[in-house]
Amino acid sequence: MPKPAVPLQGQLCFSIYAAGIAINRAYKPLLDELGLTYPQYLVLSTLWEGGPHTVGGIAERLDLEPSTITPLVKRMEQAGLVDRRRNPDDERQVVVGLTQKGQDMESRAGCLLDELLNRSGLTVTELMDLNVKVRGLADAVARSKDGDV
Repeated sequence: MPKPAVPLQGQLCFSIYAAGIAINRAYKPLLDELGLTYPQYLVLSTLWEGGPHTVGGIAERLDLEPSTITPLVKRMEQAGLVDRRRNPDDERQVVVGLTQKGQDMESRAGCLLDELLNRSGLTVTELMDLNVKVRGLADAVARSKDGDV
């Protein structure tokens, strides 16, 4: 006898998906004011936390393909947020770094966390704990093969 289907609201994957959509909707007006898209914000966040990265390094950090990152970075360079240069040790690699405008954007982007805290009603500690749990789940699922962790 087949197992009964779990209602959509009872499925963790749907809850995480819905939370992601809700967060993106909350961020959108703020990102619009900053002149950024969410993927551009993620690229900036990667550079803010770790300094210059290759396009491949950014792609790996965000779990995206380099072919997705390249056009984002080109638009960000046109906006004056980043610069791109060839790695002198390996001309095949493009290194992306922050311009002063990109560095200055970090303090302006703090409004995103403030908005999430305000809308969620969670404390900083509660939000950090939730993030650790969700990240742990994501890492465990990514590491597993055929359901084995």
